[in-house]
Amino acid sequence: MKKILTSDQTEELLKVLKTRFKKNMNRHKGLDWEKIQSKLEKNPEKLWSLNEMEETEGEPDVVNYDKNTDEYIFFDCSLESPKRRSLCYDYQAWEARKANKPESNVIDKASEMGFELLTEDQYRQLQELGKFDLKTSSWIKTPSNIRELGGAIFCDRRYNKVFLYHNGADSYYAARGFRGCLKV
Repeated sequence: MKKILTSDQTEELLKVLKTRFKKNMNRHKGLDWEKIQSKLEKNPEKLWSLNEMEETEGEPDVVNYDKNTDEYIFFDCSLESPKRRSLCYDYQAWEARKANKPESNVIDKASEMGFELLTEDQYRQLQELGKFDLKTSSWIKTPSNIRELGGAIFCDRRYNKVFLYHNGADSYYAARGFRGCLKV
């Protein structure tokens, strides 16, 4: 599968991203859209991934710039977990389910879409930019020592506080999705 957008798709996505960027300046103080757009135009595979995030209602937006790596960092910034839900954590958990297997798992889906899951620190950084996951929850990157014991972790925001929880990696819920991080 070719992971490149058409010129019309690219133009439309850049328009959406620019509008979101201008509307949410508190997420990226001091960053210049023209520089970001220039970098995006030089990385068509990253544009494809951003489009995947957009198509699943993730509302990707720039949340940081890493001077050391010269990368802009995009997170899914939709108020609720994006419309990629009802998925267990990884293939191993999916394979272990005896009945009622979900469509897929978050690790494979994120990989197919070309981005990483948010870490706990990144999720908390996102929550400093607004109030997210007030009705939903989002799987986050689970440390290997937890995953090896059969668990996986997820977060949400309730009672004006960010919570970190655990669940069996094979569990899945209609209100639990996952948020991505893409570096460009």
